Amino acid sequence: MSELREILGVRHPILLGAFGGLSSISLTAAVSDAGGLGAYGLYGYDGERIRSTAAALREATDRPFALNIWLPMGDEVEPGPQHTVFAQALEPFYEAVGVDVPARPERYLPSLDEQLGAIWDAAPAVLSVVFGVPSAEIVEEAHRRGIRVVGTATTVEEAVALDAAGVDAIIASGSEAAGHRVSFLRPAADSLVGTFALVPQVADAVSVPVIAAGGIADRRGVAAAFALGAQGVQVGTAFLRTTQSAATDAHRAAINQTAAGESVLTRAMSGRLARGARNRAVRAIEASGTIAPFPMQNWLTGKFRAAAGEQNLGELQSLWLGQAAPLARLDDATAVFDELVAGL
Repeated sequence: MSELREILGVRHPILLGAFGGLSSISLTAAVSDAGGLGAYGLYGYDGERIRSTAAALREATDRPFALNIWLPMGDEVEPGPQHTVFAQALEPFYEAVGVDVPARPERYLPSLDEQLGAIWDAAPAVLSVVFGVPSAEIVEEAHRRGIRVVGTATTVEEAVALDAAGVDAIIASGSEAAGHRVSFLRPAADSLVGTFALVPQVADAVSVPVIAAGGIADRRGVAAAFALGAQGVQVGTAFLRTTQSAATDAHRAAINQTAAGESVLTRAMSGRLARGARNRAVRAIEASGTIAPFPMQNWLTGKFRAAAGEQNLGELQSLWLGQAAPLARLDDATAVFDELVAGL
């Protein structure tokens, strides 16, 4: 445990999950100020937005924090003629929130190089990555700048690949976890290993500290993770319900009301497999059988999801949550953090 604390520069080896699209400055800062590692997800952020976000984080906290990016897997589609077809299939959702069917953009996502350039300027304590293995160039440049690199694995094989790449720590993300399944060696549907099975096998297979994620919401989950060989934990859903998170009231209500066995793995919202509540939008999109590939689907649904969030319409949002959702408390983030610390 002390090794991971030294690597990350924190008092307590408790990490905030990096919510792509749901991160908030206040929650990230609250976790860092409490002695853990706050994290902020940069999915879809261009260089300018990354720099302004990092500046806001530095104003909010003087403690270490992590910035998180999605690595390209090589199968991402570019805007093309199919955009209009898939957009029209979602027209009822745009109408429901009062927005126009979105026209085809020049790009769905900023380039990795643009994001990395801004991250090097921002110089966070930690760069965390999902959906792949960072290149030798990324790891070397991060280390040259004093930035630690943390990778994320959903299988033992992925963890071994990350270890070989020279990352400083590995998050072992069990299938109970909320949000996207960040598998990259095999399809996500073929990589659904639970936290209890995954963590000890990863700990046995790699040379760097392991951080357990998935199904951890209170002191009991923390204690179990350490018994399994983890040196730290990453917690998402329990923090997502706190007052400092960017979740809407409808999203917090879904976290409270969704039983462990009722969350679902779906490609409906983004084109990639993710765990959340099965609301009206998920049911309708799945029933239609018309789901665009990533990141087209994520961009298209994002246009009505954003408006639904502003209107607090939970049935049309991405209600990401994990199987430990019933354990999450509607409370201040510091109180939730203190509960987790009690399990160390």
